[in-house]
Amino acid sequence: MSSELKLSIGQHSDKGRKETNQDFHGVCIPQQPQLGTKGVAVALADGISSSDVGHVASESAVGGFLEDYYCTSDAWSVKTSALRVLGATNSWLYSQTQQGQGRYDKDRGHVCTFSALVIKSTTAHVFHVGDGRVCLLRDGDFEQLTNDHRVFVTRNESYLSRALGINSQLDIDYRTQAIEKGDVFILTTDGVHEHVAPAQIVDAIARHGSDLESAAREIVDTALRQGSADNLTIQLLRVDELPTGEIGEIRHQLSELPLPPLLEARKGFDGYTIVREVHGSNRSHIYLAVDGETGIRVIIKIPSIDLGGDPAYLESFLMEEWIARRIDSVHVLKACPQTRKRNYLYVVTEFIEGQTLAQWMIDHPAPDLETVRGIVEQIAKGLQAFHRLEMLHQDLRPENIMIDGTGTVKLIDFGSTRVAGIVEAARQTERKQMAGTPQYAAPEYFLWEDGSTRSDLFSLGVITYQMLSGRLPYGTGIAKCRTRDEQNKLKYTSALASGREIPVWIDGALKKAVHLNPEKRYEELSEFIHDLRHPNRAFQTTRLPPLMDRNPLIFWKSLSLVLAFLLLLLLSTHPMVR
Repeated sequence: MSSELKLSIGQHSDKGRKETNQDFHGVCIPQQPQLGTKGVAVALADGISSSDVGHVASESAVGGFLEDYYCTSDAWSVKTSALRVLGATNSWLYSQTQQGQGRYDKDRGHVCTFSALVIKSTTAHVFHVGDGRVCLLRDGDFEQLTNDHRVFVTRNESYLSRALGINSQLDIDYRTQAIEKGDVFILTTDGVHEHVAPAQIVDAIARHGSDLESAAREIVDTALRQGSADNLTIQLLRVDELPTGEIGEIRHQLSELPLPPLLEARKGFDGYTIVREVHGSNRSHIYLAVDGETGIRVIIKIPSIDLGGDPAYLESFLMEEWIARRIDSVHVLKACPQTRKRNYLYVVTEFIEGQTLAQWMIDHPAPDLETVRGIVEQIAKGLQAFHRLEMLHQDLRPENIMIDGTGTVKLIDFGSTRVAGIVEAARQTERKQMAGTPQYAAPEYFLWEDGSTRSDLFSLGVITYQMLSGRLPYGTGIAKCRTRDEQNKLKYTSALASGREIPVWIDGALKKAVHLNPEKRYEELSEFIHDLRHPNRAFQTTRLPPLMDRNPLIFWKSLSLVLAFLLLLLLSTHPMVR
């Protein structure tokens, strides 16, 4: 495999026998790091011939997609990025249609078919609406990857059932395809594929070898000779090399920068002055330092020397700063701007003067409900900033939450964070690692299942429960279970058993947030936050949960005491005969 994706492109478009060409096509092969984080995009659109503005629709669709797709967050998955862009494009086209003649006759509106292919890492992502086609040629086998959205009324009369700009809501097909070296993807408008047989396309590609431009022209010419009366466009894309899967930006740093030495107080380091070591472990060393240019205090984190030979560890280490640069929230640790060249591998973030939530909980063993609400709401805002970018924190625990001197809560430590856009580019052979810390990790992680936003919600629910009750809802039981059946045997211990003044409906909200089945938890963080302030009728009951649920220990002690009393009573009324 190559260090990056390499492709060959051939494309050709012709107006054919029509006066104007309403097809539009384009391709974008970016440089690193976007080649690794966003991939290569190819797009093709066909404006409907009955409309005078069909060419405007097709050009806007292709141009907008190729430009705006690369403006979306690197953290987003290909699917999310593309659908957001196409949704916006469809809304604009539909509004233009409603303002013009297409309001009364959609055949005269800003309407076009659209097919796009995004190749990222070793996966092809196909987006399609209309009657264009995306096909795959592999080892001589020709396969159509898309379905035509055309309804035939008679043999010679038909209409598009789906296209961009027809309706306010976009219904677009999406699928993924694992790719192999040598694959050829073929995008065509109906002016081509309705008049050229797959065998002719395969033959043209084979005869022209590496000259895909000539192959594309020949296929279009063949369609014209065989009676095509429409505009004709074809795009050919061949996979020459597959990437190893690393993220270009991070891979560059790993290959170019050496590991730093252990730092010492009052010593200079890359323009910073080290003040003191804040924390050291077998995973990393963290120092308080002062930036020599700005005089601002910062945190410098250097990787463990012992793990310096582990590429997976180093990639995870650098991902923390990569993530911090992309999240803009007052409740998430910020990365410091990089104003000068670095000579070593390290991470620089803002310095938070305060304490961890773990220490705060020690200092405040019995906080009031309103204080807990305030902290939880801030944590939720930080998590929502992650989730908006398709990121999961995956290691939410009191030690990874800071409270500064103003009472502002910030999430830190992104070493376990899952980024949808990065997961797509990861090597398929990477060994999956358990996410999170056992006491706070969602049950699904112990079953080696992928997490979701509800997994972060579970961790937040456990932290909330712990602040209010001083204990964990399932003790240490979850970490000991490795099957679904074992987890189902666990029982939730009511927060009311702690003896603190906690409303019954608050306990109901906590129970739902930390449910063992993610499908039975809240769908959104906002729902949990709402129920912490507003009594949910489903949880409002004057009947306390059974003592067995609230405090199993007291239940069994009480039961034993009653049984002992009954036994003594029985012995006293029926003395043993000697």
